[in-house]
Amino acid sequence: MRLLSSGSRKVARDPVHHPLFARCYARYSRQAETRLGVAGLRDRLLAGLSGRVIEIGAGNGLNFSHYPGTVAEVVAIEPEPLLRQLALESARRAQVPVDVVPGAAEALPVKSEAFDAAVLSLVLCSVRDVPRALGEVRRVLRPGGQLRFFEHGRGGGRLMTLTQHTLDRTLWPALAGGCHLARQPVAALRAAGFTLGPQRPVLLPERGPRLPTSYCVLGVAWRPDEPAAR
Repeated sequence: MRLLSSGSRKVARDPVHHPLFARCYARYSRQAETRLGVAGLRDRLLAGLSGRVIEIGAGNGLNFSHYPGTVAEVVAIEPEPLLRQLALESARRAQVPVDVVPGAAEALPVKSEAFDAAVLSLVLCSVRDVPRALGEVRRVLRPGGQLRFFEHGRGGGRLMTLTQHTLDRTLWPALAGGCHLARQPVAALRAAGFTLGPQRPVLLPERGPRLPTSYCVLGVAWRPDEPAAR
């Protein structure tokens, strides 16, 4: 793999393999593009990006058609085999060059400071080690590089957050491919040392019943200019 560097981290030994969830996610995510307005959120997430971009947890590649022509290349990391195959098909239809690569968020198989921007789209809920994954994002971004994020997490009132925590401790991660409902992506980004920029809450669906998965945030952050730890 031409992206690998001799100093890159080892990919996690245990592969991510959720075939049943992957099939369900692929079907649901396509429906959500129009029914929940997610396609428009993807446009806002990626607008104005340029240069080399790394997307972590690319899923079935629904972001690919929304990258602007100013992007020179997208390296899309996806560990789940079925979703990665679907992402490869999406990459062939994209208007910008997209290289779909197997790998784990906690051990990105790319060189340090190689990218102008990074994209996290509904992925921090399911990574095994959030601080380590965000440390890897910092490593591969150039100093001052931009991070775009669209994530779901803890939200709602007391009863909803209790429901989210209860589901996280019981059935939800096993049913939903390792997803956790009560994580706090903005707090995690701050703790990882990113400089936070504009962000706004998003409800999915915007109108209708509030679900444990409804509470999202769309925003931007930057890697500080100082060198990242190797």
